[in-house]
Amino acid sequence: MINYLIKKSLVFSILWAFIIFGLCCTPGRFIPTSNWLELLSFDKFVHASIFFVLTSLSFLTLINKQKTATIYILIIIVSCISYGGLLEIMQATIFSQRSGDWLDFIANSFGCIIALLVFYKKKIFQYNIKNHIL
Repeated sequence: MINYLIKKSLVFSILWAFIIFGLCCTPGRFIPTSNWLELLSFDKFVHASIFFVLTSLSFLTLINKQKTATIYILIIIVSCISYGGLLEIMQATIFSQRSGDWLDFIANSFGCIIALLVFYKKKIFQYNIKNHIL
């Protein structure tokens, strides 16, 4: 399963980016409501989680392509954080019944940074793909 995920990580990361886009452009009336304090913490957790997954899948793509130089990692981080910011801007200006939120952007960015820290902590970028589970 891990081998398949790594080999198809580019497809999965693009698919996940589209899923995030779909979730973010869903009209507000279709978003479940709850106690606003409950929703606030859960909402930020969801934002951080989906961007953690997006960034992790993108990092797996780098590993699969053997492109683990710092510049590629930086491009992924900047791209994922920018994508989160762009979605918040689109929610504020384009999508119906949605509103952009700086705290959502911070949560998105936090998920990206945590993915970076996890990959460095596990020293995944230091291994050659041939030394991996593949």
